[in-house]
Amino acid sequence: MALEEGARSCLMRFRHRLEEDIKPQYLMDHMISDDVMSGDEEGRIMSQDQAAALLELLLRKDNRAYISFYNALVKELYYDLANMLHDDLPQISPNALKSSSDGCTPYVQTVLSEGGVPQRPVVFVSRLELLNQVREKLYRLKSEPGWVTVFGMAGSGKSVLAAEAVRHQGCFPGGVHWLSIGQLDKPDLLVKIQSLCFRLEQNLDSQSLHRPPNSLDEVKERLRFLMLRRYPRLSLLILDDIWDSTVLKAFDIHCRILLTTRNRSLTDSVSGAKYEVEVESGLDENKGMEILALYTKTELTGLPEEARSIVRECKGSPLVVSLIGALLKEKPDRWRYYLRQLQQKQFKRIRKSSSYDYDALDQAMAASIEVLPDEHRELYKDLTVLEKDIKIPAKVLSVLWDLEPEEVEDILEEFVNKSLLFVDGHNKPCLYYLHDLQLDFLVEQNRTQLEVSSKSSWQHYRDGPPISGDEECLYWIRFLTFHMAKANLSQELYSLLFSLDWVSIKAQIMGPAHLINDYVEYGPILDKEVRSQFQEFLSLNGHHLEQRPFPDVVQLALSQPLASEVYRQALMQAQDRARTGKLYFDWLNKSSVESLSRLVIHPHQGSIYSACFSHDGAKIATCGASKTLKVFKSTTGEKLTEIQAHDDEVLCCAFSPDDRLLATCSSDRKVKVWNVERAMLLRVFAEEHEEQVNHCQFTNTRRRLLLATCSNDKFMNVWNLNRPSSQNTMFGHFEPVNHCCFSPDDTYLSTSSNDGTVKLFQVSSANEWKTINVSGVFAESDEAVLVKCSTWTADGKRIICAARNAVLLWDLEANKKMADCSGHLSWVQRVQFSPDGSQLLSCSDDQTVRLWETNKVHTTSAVCLKRDSDVLFGDEEITVSAADNCNRLQVRDGRTGSVLFQSEEMSSRIRCTCLCRQPSAVALGQEDGTTQVLEVPSGRLLATLLGHTKTVLHCQFSQNGQTLITSSEDTTIRVWRWQFGEGKVLQGHKEQVRCFSLLSDSAADTRLLSWSFDGTVKVWDTESGEKLQDIEAHRGAILSCHVSPEGCFFATTSADKTAKLWHCESWQCVHTLRGHQDCVRSCRFSWDGRRLATGDDNGEIRLWSVKDGSLLKICSRDGKDGMDSLHGGWVTDLHFSPDNSLLVSTGGYIKWWDVERGEALQTFHPTGSALKRIHVSADFSTFVTIDSSGILYVLQRVV
Repeated sequence: MALEEGARSCLMRFRHRLEEDIKPQYLMDHMISDDVMSGDEEGRIMSQDQAAALLELLLRKDNRAYISFYNALVKELYYDLANMLHDDLPQISPNALKSSSDGCTPYVQTVLSEGGVPQRPVVFVSRLELLNQVREKLYRLKSEPGWVTVFGMAGSGKSVLAAEAVRHQGCFPGGVHWLSIGQLDKPDLLVKIQSLCFRLEQNLDSQSLHRPPNSLDEVKERLRFLMLRRYPRLSLLILDDIWDSTVLKAFDIHCRILLTTRNRSLTDSVSGAKYEVEVESGLDENKGMEILALYTKTELTGLPEEARSIVRECKGSPLVVSLIGALLKEKPDRWRYYLRQLQQKQFKRIRKSSSYDYDALDQAMAASIEVLPDEHRELYKDLTVLEKDIKIPAKVLSVLWDLEPEEVEDILEEFVNKSLLFVDGHNKPCLYYLHDLQLDFLVEQNRTQLEVSSKSSWQHYRDGPPISGDEECLYWIRFLTFHMAKANLSQELYSLLFSLDWVSIKAQIMGPAHLINDYVEYGPILDKEVRSQFQEFLSLNGHHLEQRPFPDVVQLALSQPLASEVYRQALMQAQDRARTGKLYFDWLNKSSVESLSRLVIHPHQGSIYSACFSHDGAKIATCGASKTLKVFKSTTGEKLTEIQAHDDEVLCCAFSPDDRLLATCSSDRKVKVWNVERAMLLRVFAEEHEEQVNHCQFTNTRRRLLLATCSNDKFMNVWNLNRPSSQNTMFGHFEPVNHCCFSPDDTYLSTSSNDGTVKLFQVSSANEWKTINVSGVFAESDEAVLVKCSTWTADGKRIICAARNAVLLWDLEANKKMADCSGHLSWVQRVQFSPDGSQLLSCSDDQTVRLWETNKVHTTSAVCLKRDSDVLFGDEEITVSAADNCNRLQVRDGRTGSVLFQSEEMSSRIRCTCLCRQPSAVALGQEDGTTQVLEVPSGRLLATLLGHTKTVLHCQFSQNGQTLITSSEDTTIRVWRWQFGEGKVLQGHKEQVRCFSLLSDSAADTRLLSWSFDGTVKVWDTESGEKLQDIEAHRGAILSCHVSPEGCFFATTSADKTAKLWHCESWQCVHTLRGHQDCVRSCRFSWDGRRLATGDDNGEIRLWSVKDGSLLKICSRDGKDGMDSLHGGWVTDLHFSPDNSLLVSTGGYIKWWDVERGEALQTFHPTGSALKRIHVSADFSTFVTIDSSGILYVLQRVV
């Protein structure tokens, strides 16, 4: 729209006067803000005679430019010049329909311009929710005068929001009048209100013009008169950037006012209705990106990575994003530079490039702090010690400031009101926090004070951290190390982090990931060796420390190496506590066992089907039966992201080569692709696989991104993410395909199947290249070998694969197995190398993820023992016999773990063993029915006993060592005079006889008790071979039996969920013990014969009275320990202490109980699980068992 002729003539008429009096630089700032002049035009004017050039430009502009120039004259106090131009202001009809680019009709636009309302910024994004809140509050002012306060921190966009709220105004036909206030003294305030009165009077007839008011009281009355009498129709006064309540009182004139401020409490000092709208400190990420895109005239998708980082770094601050956007508009190649300035807190470099009131970001923030009272300003500076993004309770600052909590709350309320602090009122007590920009500014301004403030925060807790569990406690537990490091208290930090007490406190309250993170973060200022000892302890025991009830940290630490500082502290504490009766157990032979795992995580409830490294090695993603996808830090196990990914079990997850994408596949037959950072779903492939999709894997290189999947339908598909259907299909397996993996150069795809093979396919042609027969490694087993997964080493020459609970390394050139490792308690589902090949990740049905040292796995794994074992306790000696994984019989020194004797590899699998003290011998029973007796330690064969036709399940020497008794799967028991090769057959059971027991230790008593899966108990005379009793004991299989110490009773337990007490004279059932909810697996009498303990397959232990069969106690009732059973597995063995006060039990782990109270006193967590039995010394001080990983444990009570 061209400039009206009247306005043009007015400019020409007064041109000479204007050129003489105006200072264009100040006027142009307002005109640029109103968007009627560009920066380029300003630049050209500045290089000429400025006043003449500005007027020449105005004559070529439109009506909006004339109105903006007029408003600029008023704002800069050129009242006489503005008066000359007023009569020729362009008039626009209220009925004009054509809207401008910002949605206003020309009439509204003119009304707002005359009222001094700033134009919409050149770059603008709508904040509709906030805008509607302001408009809704303004609408309420139609019915009565009052105040609408728009408040928020510096640079949050309050002024833009206020201007935008009236841009479509229909509420105020009397007009909208804008006044920018800022930090003013009284004379300046007087001038500002005089300017407003002048502007209002310009619209009235010339008769009503008065001399300017000379005092605040006089100007207040003039303004009241003008607003209420001269403008009787509804009008709105907007006061922008109010700092002081005394300023606000000058406008307390019973009219309608919208004000913007950093201090929400200002309107407390004035009368009338009051409404508030809080402006959030930051835009959401997409809005921030949109601003940068508009400034740089770039498509959103074309913005560099630094754009998102800039928005995140400043938490979406509208001011910062706009300042940087304007700078990038001029220098579009400086994305990285301005991001670096933000990260390095160089606020002075991010300087004014708009009409914002402050020259640089730091000045804007300093202005807010300078208005605080002196004493409060110093307290505010103390907030420098806080950590980013952390909310704190007032009690923490009460410690820091040494003030009463109530006084602190009042001060914090003042900070919140002035938008210098934020409050989370959803918590009780309230939590307070700083915006990142505020904290960065404080740190930059107060670097010299930082150490002093941090020291004062530490002083209060130098005698020990709080353990109350409230918000204050949680804060100090989490951030005490942070404050100590900031205070440069290296020695104190050393003492704290290397204290087992601190480990116990923090792990119980915060979990192990925060602790591990402390050792990683403060590693450079800590002793490297000791740090690695504590970090390794937490990494390997983190999954225990996350369980409830919380384990005894001292007991866990007693399993650490002898040279470890962790073990040294644990032993000292255990010895101290043992004096007060506390139970602790030292693992005597641990030096013979090496842990290959580096980190153990317990991320999901239920089985974990997949775990994978990001390509930068910094993250681990996991998924499983819980239907979720989770991402963790690989150094500490700290959780970063959690996504509800599928409607059914999530079977696999995989990172893309650039780590920006994660693929998942599921039993729901769908394949999904996610954005990692934003946890956002990008693609779904749901059509082609007909059964569950077991695995997905991206190519390793970015040049051509493909995704491979495999399924129970026996097919493998290769997908291009830009196409809806698969690019290629491969086939060749005869059973479901569990896993697929690209070779390092993406030439080959390896696939693993239930058919026991790993196949290699050429990706380009989809042809089969090679087959590896993994099932051949498990030739001794009749069970099917399901190959769960395979992965390549970095050089592409070797493949590592998982079958059952073993991890196998395979050389492709030699086509043979190189090594294996064990440690998982159940089937291994996935294995993957880290990017540099130094670590190996595996996950399992045992609910753990394990990180392995690859170079240790590559060497031949340590020999492991089978769980069927026997132990002899001597005065100072402990002798253990067991078969190893190479089917050799080993006899070991229990204290050191050293091998005393090792047989040759046997041709038939060893299934049981027993030791004889005199003569010194060991017996072993085999799967082919053979029993051998060997001399110890020479290994000389003393006897080979043939007779059983099936597996020998149990063997036992008599007290004098002259007789050996064996039982078998062939349903018979044989009593051997082994030195002569003679034996009697006890025949009568219909099913396998897994165990038996002599009725007493007396040589004169030759009676033998046997039990079987056929549900019967039989009593035999071992001398004559005669069957003395045949008892139909249970309807289900009998799982255990025990004779009371005095020989009066025996007990049986069964799969029918009952236990029974029997009399040894009448052979009648005395009591049937009911109450177990699962198979009753084990039983044991106390030494005084008064109690019977029974354990079931749900991990529950019950204590019964032998006298009347009543239930005395239920152990393990108070909640599960983390796996599905109360005891981490079946309760397989039980033993009472000689004084009958203690009970030890085995299951997934070992527990010791207080018999009277039925309470757990101590728990020992083995590396493996499924303990079969425990051998206990006569004085109840030493305990020997072997776990499912084949690790031998000789535990001795600490005294």
